[in-house]
Amino acid sequence: MAKSKDVVVGLDIGTTKVCCVVADVSGGAVDVIGMGTHPSHGLRKGVVVNIESTVEAVKAAVEEAETMAGVEIESVYTTVAGEHIKGINSHGIIAVKGNEVTQVDVDRVIDAARAVNIPMDREVIHVLAQEFIVDDQDGIVKPVGMRGVRLEARVHLITGAVTWVQNIVRSVNRAGLAVNRSVAKQYAAAEATLDEDEKELGVGMVNIGGGACSIAIYHRGSIKWTSVIGLGGNDISGDISIGLRTPGHAAEKVKRQHGCAASDLVRDGDVIEVQGVGERGPREVYRRVLADIIQPRVEEIFMMVKRDLDVSGYKEQMAAGLVLTGGASIMEGMPEIAEAMFNIPVRRGGPRNVGGIVDLVRSPEYSAVVGLTHIALKDYKSGVRRPVSGRGSFSKGVNKAKEWLKDFF
Repeated sequence: MAKSKDVVVGLDIGTTKVCCVVADVSGGAVDVIGMGTHPSHGLRKGVVVNIESTVEAVKAAVEEAETMAGVEIESVYTTVAGEHIKGINSHGIIAVKGNEVTQVDVDRVIDAARAVNIPMDREVIHVLAQEFIVDDQDGIVKPVGMRGVRLEARVHLITGAVTWVQNIVRSVNRAGLAVNRSVAKQYAAAEATLDEDEKELGVGMVNIGGGACSIAIYHRGSIKWTSVIGLGGNDISGDISIGLRTPGHAAEKVKRQHGCAASDLVRDGDVIEVQGVGERGPREVYRRVLADIIQPRVEEIFMMVKRDLDVSGYKEQMAAGLVLTGGASIMEGMPEIAEAMFNIPVRRGGPRNVGGIVDLVRSPEYSAVVGLTHIALKDYKSGVRRPVSGRGSFSKGVNKAKEWLKDFF
């Protein structure tokens, strides 16, 4: 029987895959001890369209992670994504009782800041503090203990459509798991890929997933802007499928193996093999033809990102540049195209500050799921939730045996 561990579990339910990561936090850091992935066919643009298919994918990914980690998973942190995710900035103000700011005052001013009118069909997913102001003294991160008569808070609220968030939670529940917390995908990815210096200086992050791109902007250490664009890696694959007349699964494979977002980076004469449709055999095409199909779509995605950055009002504050992450960011030429279009430094970012079996989660496509474990660790350190004591996989085997016997007796 495996030794009991304090574990956290992240579950990223994406448009192309479901990924589950188990991390041991006994030492106060994220140490990956298990991971499972499974293709996802139950979502479109980050939103559940087939619950049964989503449940099966969740079960498969979780079981694989349980087997590798040697623990039984009972609850998870999960991502929510899609164009329904919206971010707004808000402001709250209260009078301080006793002329000294206490934690009760901080909680009150946060509640005042989140008291904004939102439609009945939406719910607040996150209330992220940007800064506190005590008697006109701004830029305060921790106001507790300071003297003053007035306390203000600036916060960033991330909201989502109630039914679409609930469909994610329902899918997880039907897979036999509880949801500790739902986390916006861009917030989770940023926690894994950005360092504190970048957040302080000002940085933008674009998580390019299969169904959508999620954007977050940080400045002075806090999140200032979030948005979602309904284009992603699947749109690139769709263009390849049509342009090269090949099945969707073959187009995805060609994109991963040979895709390049900048045709200028492709050597003349490079040839690739493309699968035919139906009974048609494979054929050879120039790799530059593939790049010529991919580049316009990538440029369209970045043009929409640029539009959102312009609207945010924080584009000039991104002194640290832009960080690309997510599965589609792995493609050759993505940083180069982004740098040319945004005229700022761009890097490709993967999960940081991770121990354990690091090779499992090194790729940018796992940024969001690893970010969930970082958020879970922060919750546990702050006392919001206690770590889950992961039971050995033997106990799960016993439970399964009991359920099997019940069917016969």
